[in-house]
Amino acid sequence: MTNTSPRIAARTWIVMIALALTGQIAWAVENSWFNTFVYDMLTPDPRPVAWMTAASAITATLTTLLMGTLSDRTRSRWGRRRPYILIGYILWGISTVLFPTVAYIKVSSLAVIMVVVMDSIMTFFGSTANDAAFNAWTADVASSDTRGRVEGVLNLSVFLAQIVAMVAAGMLIDSLGYFTFFYLLGAIVTVTGLIAGSLLRDAQAPTEKPARSFGSEFAELFNLDTLRENRQLFILLLFIMISSIGMQVSFPYMIVYLENYVGVTKSEFSIIGGAVMVGSALLAVPFGILADKWNKRLMIAIAIIMSSLGGILLSLVRSLPLLAITGLLWQAFAVAGSIASVAWLKDLLPEQNRGKFLGIRMIFWIAIPMVLGPWIGSTLIRNYGIPTTLNGQAGFIPVPIIFQVGSLIALLSLIPLAFLNKQKA
Repeated sequence: MTNTSPRIAARTWIVMIALALTGQIAWAVENSWFNTFVYDMLTPDPRPVAWMTAASAITATLTTLLMGTLSDRTRSRWGRRRPYILIGYILWGISTVLFPTVAYIKVSSLAVIMVVVMDSIMTFFGSTANDAAFNAWTADVASSDTRGRVEGVLNLSVFLAQIVAMVAAGMLIDSLGYFTFFYLLGAIVTVTGLIAGSLLRDAQAPTEKPARSFGSEFAELFNLDTLRENRQLFILLLFIMISSIGMQVSFPYMIVYLENYVGVTKSEFSIIGGAVMVGSALLAVPFGILADKWNKRLMIAIAIIMSSLGGILLSLVRSLPLLAITGLLWQAFAVAGSIASVAWLKDLLPEQNRGKFLGIRMIFWIAIPMVLGPWIGSTLIRNYGIPTTLNGQAGFIPVPIIFQVGSLIALLSLIPLAFLNKQKA
């Protein structure tokens, strides 16, 4: 199968859905419940969450840059992307199983260091398998005619994963505890990676060996000529960066805020989160399809404005129904904008260097937002949060300002969006 084929085989769809769903569940849990694990089991100080998020983001970015470029250059008997996906998913699951063991460390400062290290190790394997190899593989097997459908399936997998992570995770943690929950998650990731990775078929790769060395090809990522030759792509990445910073100001602390400031239990959050994810799927996927047919730039702008409005309203309400409604507005339009912008981004990727440029995307989409956003959130919490003590450790309870500031930052992404050429397909 080549990337010019208009048709994707059923086996490829099955493998794609299995790997996408499992990978997104793992990422959803890391983005939401790893932070609550640190707050509940180690310390209520918001800074370790910011450190863990930043270290994970930097690891994910460097891994995707290196391994994405390496997979572009791979010409092995086992395939181009397949070895990274198969081995990466297996080790991703194993490292997830080991993650909660840091709670056994009694010295709090050492436990904080180790939780950052363990999260980074897990992120390395996850980014190798999913961010670098799997995302490049989905671009390889899709043509311009099928890319919208592929993105729709991938983003539907995100919604389904979020529903599973939100609904099942909170209830499982409440009933079984963090340890059993992480053991189950790691086992699912490993088994799925082993089976689906074994069944995966690579798209046909170039047979000739790369003309340049790995070092020179990697250094090209930071060449100004690369920026000039892909101006529209980098403007789109700038938009993604600013909007993502806005989201990351509050998102890492969202469950901690709802549980400790509003008074929502993990099980109640699971119900709210599940409802929000179902509603988001019903709204965001059709929105992304419409963006393909209409003006992408205008549709993305509408999504950012509506999402920011939802974030501000979320900070003002306390009842479960209103939290669900405002959370839906906040998340549904954020994801809708993401669907349209990622589909647009993949259309702009240079064909023979998709893995490498997906690595560049990580700088703007993950590294910078997940370093700056949580740092801004942590600073706001330490300055305006409610002082508290948990397990003998001093810290702060997050307050509504993190949602308000994050929403205002997200609105700034409309500035680079205005400089993008109009796109309808």
